[in-house]
Amino acid sequence: MKQAEVRLTRKTAEGFIIPLGPANLVAVKTDVGLVGCGAFDVSALDSFSYPAAKVRPSLGPSIEDIDDLMKGVVKEANRAAMGRGIKNGMTGRQALELL
Repeated sequence: MKQAEVRLTRKTAEGFIIPLGPANLVAVKTDVGLVGCGAFDVSALDSFSYPAAKVRPSLGPSIEDIDDLMKGVVKEANRAAMGRGIKNGMTGRQALELL
């Protein structure tokens, strides 16, 4: 697993990359919520009122690293995340800035 500091406008978040054979599990977590690759079940996290969104890659077949996640496009956000202003179509970075 690789861990990296991710600088946002008002805070610092934690980024994680977990290699899973042919794909990587990629997420960035703030003190409030999470934005992750398509492997995350954001609906399940909503049952804990935990804001979460998943993104699809803006280029290429999958999210490979934190840069891809930041440039990716939100394809699903749970109710807790939508309550913070996260919407489908925004970038991963834009979503993280709201968390």
